[in-house]
Amino acid sequence: MTTGETADSGKVALVTGANKGIGFETARLLGERGMTVLAGSRDADRGRKAVEELVAGGVDAHAVRLDVTDEASVEAAAAWIGGAYGRLDVLVNNAGIAPHSGFTAPTATGAQALREAYETNVFGVVAVVAAVMPLLRAAEAARIVNVSSEVGSIAAMTDPGHPLGRMPASLSYPSSKTALNMVTAMYAKELADTPIKVNAANPGYCATDLNGRSGVRTAEQGAEVSVHLATLPADGPSGVLWGHLMGRDDPDACGVLPW
Repeated sequence: MTTGETADSGKVALVTGANKGIGFETARLLGERGMTVLAGSRDADRGRKAVEELVAGGVDAHAVRLDVTDEASVEAAAAWIGGAYGRLDVLVNNAGIAPHSGFTAPTATGAQALREAYETNVFGVVAVVAAVMPLLRAAEAARIVNVSSEVGSIAAMTDPGHPLGRMPASLSYPSSKTALNMVTAMYAKELADTPIKVNAANPGYCATDLNGRSGVRTAEQGAEVSVHLATLPADGPSGVLWGHLMGRDDPDACGVLPW
């Protein structure tokens, strides 16, 4: 490598939901490592503005119109990436939603609330992975990062000794992340004999629009979890939920979480 280059220089990364929050910070951090960053955004104008800011900061960034809930949009984005780059080294499935209807007891939750959350948090991820898988396979050793959450951990949610086990929780968002965890595990199982690694990221409770900015961690701290998984070496893990560990003495502690 020449001066200024890193092990990630020249790699191509797609980050969905990259126009703000953790997605934007993930795009910025990957770009700072020398990757070409494709910033996926449902809103084209917001995507362009985000890319302008990334480029001003020295990142090789390009806006991609990408609504993960619209398969035509997903297919069009995959076709454009294939034509422009021919491969994809990193996919960070960051786009996600949490319905802001206030707390509703699980037994009082209707099916529509789950459909809304699953459409983006689960089905959107599946649609994107299916569309770009040929591009991921064309890379030397691709990485897929599905941004999940510790609230999707059944073990944590049912453990009376865990902070989450003692908190009331709604149904739609946590269960969508549980489903995403299984999707991640199944992808990793299928791709175990390939150089592609697939993991789920737990950014922790970050202050973003997703939670009305009530989180205690920064978007950059959350993004560092995704970047770690996106840049794993050949001997790194695949098929794990990794990230911030809630309730530890070290507020920045990270590691493998239980499914």
